[in-house]
Amino acid sequence: MSVNPEIQGRSYPTTEPYMVGREKVREFARAVLSTSPINLDPEAARAAGYADVVAPPTFPVVVQEHTLAQLLADEDAGIDFSRVVHGDQRFSYTRPVVAGDELRATMTVTSVKSLGGNSMVTASSEIVDAEGAHVVTAISTLVVRGDES
Repeated sequence: MSVNPEIQGRSYPTTEPYMVGREKVREFARAVLSTSPINLDPEAARAAGYADVVAPPTFPVVVQEHTLAQLLADEDAGIDFSRVVHGDQRFSYTRPVVAGDELRATMTVTSVKSLGGNSMVTASSEIVDAEGAHVVTAISTLVVRGDES
C-alpha cells in the first residue's frame, strides 16, 4: 500500500494535555548532553527570568510524537511504519517550553510528495499552552520507503 496523497491538508484532533515535568526536562537535557544550567537547575532558570527549568530546543518532539501517532494510526493514510525513516525536523518558537507548561498539539499534514519511489510526508504540529497561546510549531518530514521490486 502506498501513502494516500489525499491526506495532504488533513488535520487531526487536538491531543490530550501534556504536563511538562521538571524531571522530564532534566532527563531530556541529560540525554541530549545539554550542560546549560537553565535546563537543569530551577534556581538558574529563575535567575534567568523563567518560572522553572527550560526545556532544550528539541524537547517538543515529546509532545509532537502524540500527533504523529495519530497519523501513523490512520489506516486511510496508508503509512507502513516499518518503512518510515525520519527525514527532517524543525521548530519555530514563540517562547521556550518551561517545566509546568500544560501543552496540547494539533497536527496538519502539510505536504505529501512522491520522490524516487518513496513518499515524503510533512506534518506540522502547532503546540499551544493551557491558555491556547502558541508556544512552538514542530515540523517533521517522514520518508516512507516505497515497495521493493
